[in-house]
Amino acid sequence: MSRWTSWLLVDAATQRLYLMEGAEARDCYPIGTAAAGLGERSGSGCTPRGWHTVRARIGATAPRGAVFVGRRATGEIWSRELAQQYPERDWILSRILWLSGLERGFNRLGVRDTMRRYIYIHGAPDDAPLGVACSHGCVRLGNDAIIELFPRVAVGTPVWIGNGPPLRPLPRPSHPESS
Repeated sequence: MSRWTSWLLVDAATQRLYLMEGAEARDCYPIGTAAAGLGERSGSGCTPRGWHTVRARIGATAPRGAVFVGRRATGEIWSRELAQQYPERDWILSRILWLSGLERGFNRLGVRDTMRRYIYIHGAPDDAPLGVACSHGCVRLGNDAIIELFPRVAVGTPVWIGNGPPLRPLPRPSHPESS
């Protein structure tokens, strides 16, 4: 894992996110990845596979259930009543870990760019199913889980997304100026 001993494993096969220390799982959370399955193409509605990094951490001091639109807190707190008012919203709540792909041509740059697709690990409504593929592409966690996980994940933390453990080594970091 190079300089990173902590990393996240998003296992779409089991619908679980693991906080890893080296090869050991420290914590496990039920998640929801994309209902459309795994895939990298923009507009696919799929959760992108491969190695990623946490590009940004958003919402550190937001209250539980805080609603985010365009990565900005709206001032609203999710409730069933609010959800009934806005049934078309894809709810992004409590905290956001914004992902960026690390594998050029696979999940980074062009029509396969995770960051430009706005793929996050984020909180979901209390009544959202977890443990099943149900999102629009992001990785959903329960609000309590994302609030617990958030302070334990730094910007730059590696994230593997796939059906099980990593299939290839973590790529060497490149500088944004070279993109």
